[in-house]
Amino acid sequence: MHQYGVGDVEKLLRLPRSAIRSLVAAGFVTPARGPRNALLFSFRDLIVLRTARALSVANIPHRRILRALRELRSRLPEEMPLSGLSIGAFADHVVVREGLSRWMAESGQYLLAFEGDPAQGTLRVIEPAPAPAPATGEDWSVRGADLERDNAEHAAQAYERAITADPMRLDARINLGRLLHELERYDEAESVYRDAFAIVRSERSHSDRGDAALLHYNLGVLLDDLERTDEAMGEYEAALRADPDLADGHYNLALLYEQQGRAKQALRHMSQYRRLTRQ
Repeated sequence: MHQYGVGDVEKLLRLPRSAIRSLVAAGFVTPARGPRNALLFSFRDLIVLRTARALSVANIPHRRILRALRELRSRLPEEMPLSGLSIGAFADHVVVREGLSRWMAESGQYLLAFEGDPAQGTLRVIEPAPAPAPATGEDWSVRGADLERDNAEHAAQAYERAITADPMRLDARINLGRLLHELERYDEAESVYRDAFAIVRSERSHSDRGDAALLHYNLGVLLDDLERTDEAMGEYEAALRADPDLADGHYNLALLYEQQGRAKQALRHMSQYRRLTRQ
């Protein structure tokens, strides 16, 4: 059975590493462990990860998603191609389309028939029916997350409108910075991240240590890619001060310390990374 590393999942599903680890931590999937305790995902895991994200965007309750995905996993073959099934939301239920059939993921109960042939294609997670144009910052932020898989430019525009509607939306700023980075609009991404720090420091902010850690970490990755190594290391260190259990921050710092020949510091952070990923 073919298995996929975290990097493969990032490329195939266009999910950031932080989102993948969050979905694993939430219990949506239980990947295997490979050499050096690396996460290894199966095709089933890819289906479940993609589905979990789409259903979260559709505002399906967390507990219902967990029940539905456990049932869905039990019905999927080991080597399901990434098409042939369509999974989406109907009201607050998870519905699967398989060939000419449509069934409730939680119970297996069959509903009205659909057209299609799962033998020709790969898994496609469908989105809910188009909603009215978003009006609030939260609406635009959800719309941006919904668009990321298919059109990064439009997703970035949605996040920009979310920020215009609600300048205190830190999630939209973090997501916008990450997308601009992926689109190689580096100066704009850095500006978005640095503006977001004002939100973190604001008395009106509802951000927590996880938001601050993610913001510092994402800026660190951007600066790392731009070969601004000292600045990147400073951001990774700041991320770890906000969240000492941020495994990827320890890993990236270990690599940079190793590049600088600072073996003691590299070993310390790599040890922390291994401890956290073992947990």
